[in-house]
Amino acid sequence: MENNVIYSINGPVVTLKGKTGLSMMEMVFVGKDKLAGEVINISNDKTTIQVYEETSGLSAGEPVYSSGSPLTITLGPGLMSNIFDGIERPLQALKENSGAFIGKGTLIPSLDSEKEWDVTVTAKVGDYLEGGQSYANCPETSAITHYCLLSPLLSGEVIEVKPSGKYKVNDTVIKLKDASGKIHDITLAQKWPIRTPRPVKERVNSTRPLITGQRIIDSLFPIAKGGAAAIPGGFGTGKTMTQHQIAKWCDADIIIYVGCGERGNEMTQVLQEFGELIDPKTGKPMTERTILIANTSNMPVAAREASIYTGITLAEFYRDMGYHTAMMADSTSRWAEALREISGRLEEMPADEGFPAYLPSRLSEFYERAGYMKALCGKEGSISIIGAVSPQGGDFSEPVTQNTKRFTRCFWALDKSLAYARHYPAINWTTSYSEYLNTLSDWFTENININFISHRERIALILQQEADLMEIVKLIGADVLPDDQKLIIEIARVIRVGFLQQNAFHDIDTYVPVEKQFAMMDVILYLYDQCQKIVAQQIPISQITKLGLFDKAIQLKYEIPNDDFSGIDDFKQQISNTLTKFNIA
Repeated sequence: MENNVIYSINGPVVTLKGKTGLSMMEMVFVGKDKLAGEVINISNDKTTIQVYEETSGLSAGEPVYSSGSPLTITLGPGLMSNIFDGIERPLQALKENSGAFIGKGTLIPSLDSEKEWDVTVTAKVGDYLEGGQSYANCPETSAITHYCLLSPLLSGEVIEVKPSGKYKVNDTVIKLKDASGKIHDITLAQKWPIRTPRPVKERVNSTRPLITGQRIIDSLFPIAKGGAAAIPGGFGTGKTMTQHQIAKWCDADIIIYVGCGERGNEMTQVLQEFGELIDPKTGKPMTERTILIANTSNMPVAAREASIYTGITLAEFYRDMGYHTAMMADSTSRWAEALREISGRLEEMPADEGFPAYLPSRLSEFYERAGYMKALCGKEGSISIIGAVSPQGGDFSEPVTQNTKRFTRCFWALDKSLAYARHYPAINWTTSYSEYLNTLSDWFTENININFISHRERIALILQQEADLMEIVKLIGADVLPDDQKLIIEIARVIRVGFLQQNAFHDIDTYVPVEKQFAMMDVILYLYDQCQKIVAQQIPISQITKLGLFDKAIQLKYEIPNDDFSGIDDFKQQISNTLTKFNIA
């Protein structure tokens, strides 16, 4: 409606006076440059819009145009290997169109409308298609087959089918007649509103872990496929690095990486690393199964809020095809700060630390879209969400961290002192937890080893005992401890440095299969048990440490290859032989 004009502008918040005819959450185009925006508040005499682009130069009296639909994104082949901004504008195409800086009101199709895809049409004339069922497929990349799904809002009889061949995303491949007799032209792409979760047939309780190759996560604090985890930590504790490692090595089929509000050089690092990395699952470049969404700290603040929903909608789309997706959000604190800034400009009553009162509900809306699902097409898929949280000063009592804990079942707390001691990943083993252990224990028992959970519990107990003993050591020193307690401190050092600490830049240590993780736990506990027998014979712990077995155990992580860890059994034998040889067994 062109008779709607801007009344006032306050940063990304634009208001219109009088009755406008606009709908709540409707996408609009603001000003002469047609900046993308969304209606967020309507009253008798005022309509409020948040604008997803830079509003400098915008002036009162400029027109506002209605789109007639909510904020939607385009879903179809061509998403993979791409990098978008927070409202799904392709950044590479924007660069070619307007240079290094994004031009105002630049509306470029999200998907390349000229590229032809090698489409296999699977639907036949006379078929009755329900919403969410596949009617065609094409190889999106060499690693991912794209299944074209009927919109969940549609169903009907196929009355016309085009032959398999080369098609563009906007070409009609089938025609569908719905129950009312209306005929729909079905192309390779569809649109979906980002704030509406895509429907599924059934939510399933996940009993399979998301394997990350990071020992402290997989062995001590595992996350289920379809689970939600938080990585809180202060500046420099390695949130982004940890997310990079999980994104690179986890066994999800597809990675959605959302950089919302973080520094631009971090997204540059993601692009460089993923571009060079060869995916161990496919032997192809990692980018072939990755979508990046970049809404960095120097980009419009309102789009930062939308980027989270854009990312989760893309993840749901591939989940509906039967893929297991993992979404990294870096960081949800910057997203919450965007909510706080817009809330302040709307003059809403602030809650804790200035955040809006609806912060918990917004966080829950996001994290609840994770899960292991049975899709409408009958396949099983999942979305695992790993959200970084950046509390100011590393204060975990602040609202974003505390509310995130309510909606995630995995909490990987990063410790500043560990990070400064060069211990990565700097996940604190005493304050972190996973509530997925009970549901995943059967999988570890059946697929890895019957003793996996008991080993994990013993490792956790030793670390807890060390933490208790260190309180005593700080007061009176280690010399006064009895030898059995000195052994606990020594074996805990082996666990911390040789097992929990992991080198992301080492060829062997950057990723460790769970089978090797169990073998490492097993040999550490074997060394502990054998040393306990010796200490019980009143032989000083100092004689055992001279043998160098503890240092050797620490170095195993670099010396044993991931595809053949029989050397760990050899070390077990060496432990036995060494202790016997020195006549103390």
